[in-house]
Amino acid sequence: MDPPSTKSWSIHTRKEITNKYEIFNRIGAGAYSDVYKARRRSDSVTVALKEVHDYQSAFREIEALQTLQHCPNVVVLHEYFWREDEDAVLVLEYLPTDLGCVIREAKKWENGLSLGEIKRWMVQILCGVDACHRNSIVHRDLKPSNLLISDDGVLKLADFGQARILLAPGFVANDNQQPYVQSSPYQPTMAGPSHFKHISDASSDGGLFMEDPVSLVQAARVGESEEHRFRSFDDTDKDSNIQDGDTSCLATGTMSNVEEDLLPGTYSYDVDDGEHDNFPPLTSCVGTRWYRAPELLYGSTSYGPEIDLWSLGCIFAELLRLEPLFPGNADIDQLGRILNVLGNLTEEVWPGCADLPDYKIISFGKVEKPIGLEACLPNRSTDEILLIKKLLCFDPAGRATAMELLHDKYLNEDPLPVPPSELRIPSKHSSDQDEDSLDELSGCRDPNSDSDFDDFGPTKVSTTEHGFSIQFS
Repeated sequence: MDPPSTKSWSIHTRKEITNKYEIFNRIGAGAYSDVYKARRRSDSVTVALKEVHDYQSAFREIEALQTLQHCPNVVVLHEYFWREDEDAVLVLEYLPTDLGCVIREAKKWENGLSLGEIKRWMVQILCGVDACHRNSIVHRDLKPSNLLISDDGVLKLADFGQARILLAPGFVANDNQQPYVQSSPYQPTMAGPSHFKHISDASSDGGLFMEDPVSLVQAARVGESEEHRFRSFDDTDKDSNIQDGDTSCLATGTMSNVEEDLLPGTYSYDVDDGEHDNFPPLTSCVGTRWYRAPELLYGSTSYGPEIDLWSLGCIFAELLRLEPLFPGNADIDQLGRILNVLGNLTEEVWPGCADLPDYKIISFGKVEKPIGLEACLPNRSTDEILLIKKLLCFDPAGRATAMELLHDKYLNEDPLPVPPSELRIPSKHSSDQDEDSLDELSGCRDPNSDSDFDDFGPTKVSTTEHGFSIQFS
């Protein structure tokens, strides 16, 4: 039987999948992925089948999940299916809800989330992010709907379609890299070498599948030293933010342009033995706007894991207030909201910020009296506000790491984090559309559109040595 000339766009037609899984209803969808609830026929285990319609996104997600396979706070990839004429289908553990749903439900509870619950959610998120960063992975799209939760209260990072594996100068790919294992919430350790069974078999209809998958590429692990700065080894990064709403993994996918000849089995990260200053840039248009770091909003293409730390600050503030901290409706509005709270962005608070690509193009009127995080977090303790401030600072170098926060005073004093079994979990994943509407969470603005400038009042455009400047009053 000849393979179809075009993609089927449906896992229901693929016998190598339907022979192993009974597929039920679709439970999530993004612009470039669909997620189905399914049952594994061999043992009746419920799984999520994520069909990804974009090569680059699928490569990134598979690579990241395999690297993080031993981390208890990252969603499990059981296996995946891929062949040249079809989309990748990832078989993921099924997780019925997410942190966004918990926050929405908590608004209805008489006293909201308890301190013990908030701390447990924070600890689990930090453990997952710490595992990513210790393995040189930047998630790039952390938000409540991408933090999935099991029935027994275990939170897991999901949707790695925008993730990047970054390597530090001087580190090279290592085929004997040891996977990360979280031995306790506070003490990460390294496990022994992993042993996988790699099966590559042609099914009756020409399909190819991988079971107990071995990593496509082994990336170097970044050490503890602060002088190791992450740099990219992948030159295929494209603008990949999409209108993904609140669909989670239950998950979403991303879309970017990939060369036509980039097929499964040919994707790799080339380690440059030469000058490390010549690595291709990243894209600034990643992540969901409400959780996007200022350096991304100003167009930076030379960022690192610090962008995830900013997202953590936004998520933790949302846990404390049960409302998004910076719900911008456009990129300019997003920046304006941040500046109104934190104050003006200057060389004094962030040395080098004037070198950001858009810093001299877009300017705001001086904020005489910033609102401050204290006003945004009324009735919260000094330690809670200090925790958020350690993440939401303009200078990326000043943001606390996930491991530093795991040892923070706030998380290690009474009331202590409750056991996961004591967390209140919504009965099922909410199908209601979150306040984060598709329009509000849409990604990169069209450079030929002025939609970002609507409803912002008078603007002043002037010619400068750099081209032009737009000032918002």
